[in-house]
Amino acid sequence: MKNVEIGYLLDFYGSFLTERQRGFLSYHYNDDYSLAEIGESEGISRQGVHDALKRGEAALYDMEERLGLVKRYLSVVNEL
Repeated sequence: MKNVEIGYLLDFYGSFLTERQRGFLSYHYNDDYSLAEIGESEGISRQGVHDALKRGEAALYDMEERLGLVKRYLSVVNEL
């Protein structure tokens, strides 16, 4: 369920993240890469990937808290 939630958040707010955060989140949630796989391909540690993912997720959730676009979108879609 979290994959779907993050997917929506990325669709709506991904352009507000850094390119690196957006890429890591996309690799992890959309492409199902492990932290180790992302770290290896990007030349950083697994912990570095984890930290970047957590910061990116926090930023997405903060934007949703402030703007509520995903919640509004889902309420409209569910009414159809």
